[in-house]
This record gives sequence, C-alpha cells and structure tokens, in this order.
Amino acid sequence: MEQNNTRRRFLQLSGGAVAAAAGLGAAGSAGAAVVDWVSVETPTSSTLYDVKTTNNGVYAVGSGGIVLSRTAAGYLTVLDGGPTGNGNTLRGASVSDDGKRLWFVGNSGAIGEYDVETGDLNDYSAPNDVTNNLNDVAVTGNAGEANVYVAGDSGKMYYSFDNGETFDDVTPASGSNINAVDFHDERSGHIVDGNKTVLYTDDGATWDKLGIADANNNFYGVDSDDDDDVTVSGGGGTVWNWDGSEWRRGDTGDAGLRDVEAAGESALTVGGGGKVFRRDTDGWTQEATPVGDNLNSVLTGDLEVAVGAGGTIVENA
Repeated sequence: MEQNNTRRRFLQLSGGAVAAAAGLGAAGSAGAAVVDWVSVETPTSSTLYDVKTTNNGVYAVGSGGIVLSRTAAGYLTVLDGGPTGNGNTLRGASVSDDGKRLWFVGNSGAIGEYDVETGDLNDYSAPNDVTNNLNDVAVTGNAGEANVYVAGDSGKMYYSFDNGETFDDVTPASGSNINAVDFHDERSGHIVDGNKTVLYTDDGATWDKLGIADANNNFYGVDSDDDDDVTVSGGGGTVWNWDGSEWRRGDTGDAGLRDVEAAGESALTVGGGGKVFRRDTDGWTQEATPVGDNLNSVLTGDLEVAVGAGGTIVENA
C-alpha cells in the first residue's frame, strides 16, 4: 500500500549486524537482524490495519473506526467511529499526492476523507448504496481533485474520477474479495484478490490479469511502483516481484505477510507473529521486534512504522 508523496528510506544491513543477530532470544528468532524496532504506547487496544504519512505526520486506522495521529505527545485519537460515526472498522488508507488529505475505507461501505490540516471530515460512504465491506484504497492526485480507487470484499473495484462525489464499479476478475490496491500513476496500478490473482489497469477502470501462475498462496499486499516493478506479499512467507518479463519468488518462512513496501532491491514486509523482514541486495533478512502481535501494515521513510493487532505500533527511526 504505497503513497506517492512519501520517499522511502531503507537501511542497508551490514554483515556485522546479521552476525550479531545469531544470539537473539525472546525478541526475535535466530538469524534476525539487529535493528532498533521499538514498541510505542498507543491510546487503543483495537486492531490497527493501515498506516500512512501525511503533511501532518503519521496516521493509523483500525477497528471501531479509530484514526490515530502521531504527535510530539505521542499517538492521539483524532477520530473515533469512522466517517459515519457508526464505529465501522477501517481497513485501508491512502493519502493525496500533496499530503493534505487522508482517505480511509472499511466495513459496511465506509469511505472518508480527512483534512489533516483543518480536521474537517467528508463522508462518502455507501457509494451507489453499496454497504459491502471495503478492504483498501488508493488515491492519486491532489486534495479536492483526486482519483479514488476502492477495493471491495465482494470482488468489485469502485472508482471515482471526481474526488469521491460519484463512483462507478467493475468486477475485474472472478468476483473474489480484492485484498489490496496500489497505484503508481494517475490511472495506472495493480490489485490482488482472494483467488491468487494479480491484475493491472492503465485507465483506472478496466483490468487485465498479470499472474501469478502456480502461486499456491493467497495474496494480501501489493506495492505498485511501475508497470514493470510490482511486489506482492502473501501467505506462507512468500513475496513475489514482477520485473516486466517474469515473476520472481522470495521466501521468508511461514508467516502470512500482510503488507509490503518496496523500492528496487530494497523492501520491507510484515505479518503474523510480529514478523518484519527486510530485503536488500543479499536477499531477505528477519529483523527482531519486541512484539508477537500480528502486524498488518508497514510504512517506510525516514521513520519506519508497523501497526497491528491490539493497538500495536512499532517504530524504527
């Protein structure tokens, strides 16, 4: 779940760091790299499903419609109840290209646009009276003039080219739940669904299949950096990368990997049991975290953040 306005920072692991990790105990398994992931106090025990950075810092969204903001005083609740106030769980988030608006989607057709500078909230829930659960959202363009792409649990993609005022929809594939969406250009991006399928669009409305044959695991996360640079995370500790001609598989173990952020050879992915893995030119390495809760989303940049079950937030500065 990438956002276009954020530049990524990836730490290069040294051979010494990998060697030092060989004796890790409760904080991580043997072979996990020594990186300073620390647990951060939060005002909620609700599961957090996504995390993004804006012009006003880091925001996380989750169960009960909660929206947290990272401030100098720590993480504070800025919204409780979601865009409708009904407490629908928020499962995905994205940010306008200028960093001014945080969009989020979730259960019962919840869609909201939050102005991180003024605190104003616009409710675009239940597009075309649809109240199915919504799993993820991608936004391209600046505040007030964004294209909005919403992944539905019913197998539909909802798309708006007028900042959420009107939505059309399409069923890109078999009708299986669409788990994640990401765009690298105004109307070009990728989705993954519950039928082990990756699809792409170049017009924001029509979709074609890209793979992955014989994947054998469900897909949960997608990072779309270009037509020939796509990374997908899934079950069984698998990560796939499309280079324009073939899919290359990476294996990290057996944890379901819920989210991935990538840039070239560098990448971060997170998943079950507090697992964090980093890829560099030497491949994938596990990094120790102080938590065992499932992690659902990861944010890269000058501050790396992962969020998950029980209100868990871990950071690496």
